[in-house]
Amino acid sequence: MGMDDCGSFFPGPLVAIICDILGEKTTSILGAFLVTGGYLISSWATSIPFLCVTMGLLPGLGSAFLYQVAAVVTTKYFKKRLALSTAIARSGMGLTFLLAPFTKFLIDLYDWTGALILFGAIALNLVPSSMLLRPIHIKTENSGIKDKGSSLSARGPEACATETHCDETEESTIKDSTTQKAGLPSKNLIVSQNQSEEFYNGPNRNRLLLKSNEESDKVISWSCKQLFDISLFRNPFFYIFTWSFLLSQLAYFIPTFHLVARAKTLGIDITDASYLVSVAGILETVSQIISGWVADQNWIKKYHYHKSYLILCGITNLLAPLATTFPLLMTYTICFAIFAGGYLALILPVLVDLCRNSTVNRFLGLASFFAGMAVLSGPPIAGWLYDYTQTYNGSFYFSGICYLLSSVSFFFVPLAERRKNSLT
Repeated sequence: MGMDDCGSFFPGPLVAIICDILGEKTTSILGAFLVTGGYLISSWATSIPFLCVTMGLLPGLGSAFLYQVAAVVTTKYFKKRLALSTAIARSGMGLTFLLAPFTKFLIDLYDWTGALILFGAIALNLVPSSMLLRPIHIKTENSGIKDKGSSLSARGPEACATETHCDETEESTIKDSTTQKAGLPSKNLIVSQNQSEEFYNGPNRNRLLLKSNEESDKVISWSCKQLFDISLFRNPFFYIFTWSFLLSQLAYFIPTFHLVARAKTLGIDITDASYLVSVAGILETVSQIISGWVADQNWIKKYHYHKSYLILCGITNLLAPLATTFPLLMTYTICFAIFAGGYLALILPVLVDLCRNSTVNRFLGLASFFAGMAVLSGPPIAGWLYDYTQTYNGSFYFSGICYLLSSVSFFFVPLAERRKNSLT
């Protein structure tokens, strides 16, 4: 487990603040430049600590920007088909097993420095894709006419303090448009130009500078408040989701990293063992899409699906030590990939259902911070279990127990809902 994987979880709270200040598009572009810069600078590396920063920290931080922005934008773009859209968006993660042979091919062809430069060039394509993340403008309920609604949507709902003021603004807008069609200059335009000239050239210039300084101070103080905001710690749904997210991330990477190693200890050929990873990646991708579609049918609440998949993952890993031949190991791989893809597709939809009035940005950012601890500690714990027992059975037992424990918190969702309803 590299620093880039851990770095994509730990900066969650920081990413939430930057995303609120700069917006999703700018934050995503910044993340793309961090990933690209990390790979390009790594091509000049001369030591391992140098690579830990340039190939671990920078791409990890950029990945955190990209992943969290993509998650937040998905929740804004899709409501009715959120689970399916999330599954499609993250389905490519199941095909990461193709990166190993592709990387080896690039290293054999261009050496490791050329491979890093090419990876940086590939990552640079994230910049134009990030520019496609257009903000969504929701029309206000007061705008009954399409033309009036479109003229006010650019200023947002804050432009209308009261209904009377909105009506006056709409009437003046319609009058101005009629005047402009007749070829006459707009009255509001002349007044605003005169006022702006007097404002910028007169004694009000110092007042403008003072106001801009006050606004910047407000932004800084608001950012500090967001960074140290502890309101989520009073939300029981935050604990429910974070407990499950932390333990499931602790368990997920253990079978992924130890599957091939266990196959080799059973005397299975390395070529056959590599097929296990390929099958797992393909089935996980297909399972995510199917799971997202089923969850969007709303036959039952999404967290029930999520809870069931976690329990099945736990049972599968507890039975994994019984797989001592290649067919049995392939059966385990198929079952685990299907169940793991099922719950991975529902992480974001379940979060949206549980966060209620809290912003998805802060909820996901803080939960990702705690999940980063699990990602960092999971594989070392599994490695220590192997060193202690000289068998990989303990690692799979540990993963299965973590999966079962991760599902426990969702049994408290009805209790948290009743408590919330009683308080309101």
